[in-house]
Amino acid sequence: MSLPLISPQKAHALVAEGAKLIDIRDVDEYAREHIAVAQCVPLNTLPAGLNAGPGETVIFHCQSGARTSGNADRLALAASPAQAYVVEGGIQGWKQAGLPTVEDTSQPLPLMRQVQITAGLLILLGVVLGYAVSSGFFLLSGFVGAGLVFAGVTGFCGMARLLNMMPWNRRTS
Repeated sequence: MSLPLISPQKAHALVAEGAKLIDIRDVDEYAREHIAVAQCVPLNTLPAGLNAGPGETVIFHCQSGARTSGNADRLALAASPAQAYVVEGGIQGWKQAGLPTVEDTSQPLPLMRQVQITAGLLILLGVVLGYAVSSGFFLLSGFVGAGLVFAGVTGFCGMARLLNMMPWNRRTS
């Protein structure tokens, strides 16, 4: 089952009429930037029902629309029996439409972006040092690449766990 896509402008109008706007991104993504009226209900904690009745409207969004589209069945079940929609383009589409968001740059970057930045820097460092200093530094790039494959296969990312413990990732209120 797929949920109908609606434009950010239409979603904004429905929210003004009382529709529930649900942000399914992780808490750290929400803390960094969100739509002011959106309620954060991360996808992995989404309950079977959002306490929405048959006459109500529930609108889901994520960062770009990929998570909401990929989980449409689960979202439709969570919103049932209410009418449910997905914001086209997610929060990125919302911003491109000129609609406001609340941004808190004192919050850390989302953890997966931190992993991507760190892994990319370590791989680049291994290649540069491998050419400039010693070919043994190429092992650094190989080690990071193997770690990313392991994380993809098992769902366990040691780099994410390590970065999550860093002081800059302590939540501020």
